[in-house]
Amino acid sequence: MSGTTAEASRDRRSNRLPAGVYLLGFSLFAMGNAEFLLAGVLPAVAADLDITLPSAGFLITAFALGVVIGGPPCAVLSLHWPRRTSLVATQGLFAASIVVGLLGNYQVLLVTRVVAGVAYAGFFAVASVTAISLVTPDRNARASGVVVSGLSVAMVAGGPAGTLLSHFTQWRGGFWGVVALTVAGIIGCLLGLPAAGSETSQLTGPSVSRELATMRKPALWGIYGITILTTAAYMITFNYLAAMLEDITALPEVWIPAILALFGLGAFVGLSIGGRISDQRPHLALLAGASAIVILSIVMVVAIQQVWAVVPTVFLLGIAAFVLNPALYGRVFAVAADAPTLAGATTVSAFQLGISITPVLAAASLTREAALTSVCLIGATLAAAAVPLVLLDRARQARSVSKAADGSSPGA
Repeated sequence: MSGTTAEASRDRRSNRLPAGVYLLGFSLFAMGNAEFLLAGVLPAVAADLDITLPSAGFLITAFALGVVIGGPPCAVLSLHWPRRTSLVATQGLFAASIVVGLLGNYQVLLVTRVVAGVAYAGFFAVASVTAISLVTPDRNARASGVVVSGLSVAMVAGGPAGTLLSHFTQWRGGFWGVVALTVAGIIGCLLGLPAAGSETSQLTGPSVSRELATMRKPALWGIYGITILTTAAYMITFNYLAAMLEDITALPEVWIPAILALFGLGAFVGLSIGGRISDQRPHLALLAGASAIVILSIVMVVAIQQVWAVVPTVFLLGIAAFVLNPALYGRVFAVAADAPTLAGATTVSAFQLGISITPVLAAASLTREAALTSVCLIGATLAAAAVPLVLLDRARQARSVSKAADGSSPGA
């Protein structure tokens, strides 16, 4: 009996992820707050710096631009560094850029937001690769899900908490909190991660040419297409959810943050579900998530009329949205197994690009005097467009497995 108990205890321990994975999730939470915090203090920033609100809004665009454009080059430059060094360096650059921006004028803040976005993307990419290097291959998607969950915490708790702190300390207070958390993440990485791990790229030595060769694989760009489409699909609804709750649901303003938080709670559930099924059945997670976004986006058009209907719809949309993420990372690292750093950085850029295009897509509809709920239908269309790409990727994987079974060299 005691032997059985001991064996069960060992199984539970072996199923746990290493502490380093959670440290990386915390660090991403710390840095991700800078992305979600600014939107909540934008009027205060505009007033303090004596600029217009649209000019203040460019600070959000600057960060996104840094992520989209700067992430892949930053990842390539860090290829010959030990991963812990890369993680600490990108966090250090991020913290330094935030500090310089807080001490400067609008022009300085604008430039440092771009730099912060580059550092953030570089950290995100290396953190994802490091997380999978700390676990066995059958837990890659789960480990990636834990790292990405840091962003969910930032979205649900960090951004609102930072906004509240800024309310009492002026708008810079929340960002000083981001700096403090990032420094804590640096210390955690130094103490909790190996100085040199058994990273895949180090087995044969880092190679820029191999990383660039990997980027030519059609399957990889198919996954990026899925990433952009599905991310834009759920974010376009989420970005305009507060406006719909105020204008259509007529919900008191004090309750709107609670409804938005439900999306984040659903994201936690989705990451947990996606992380556990994506290692074995990634396309099930991708198809289920994309299909659910289509259905729930259409349901939202009607559900937004009543509080009792919109509450579960928002929660379920959060689940559907984030059940995708571990599967997307799992597929990227499966296709780019020999050279994952640049591929991982480009995945981060694809996520950010999906977020960044939502205002353009929404404006195309709303400037033509379409109903506010038209953004939900745009989201449904984007998610539906991702389904054929998922089916194509599944067929590619099946052919690759078949070739491997026949003794041929598998290629994605």
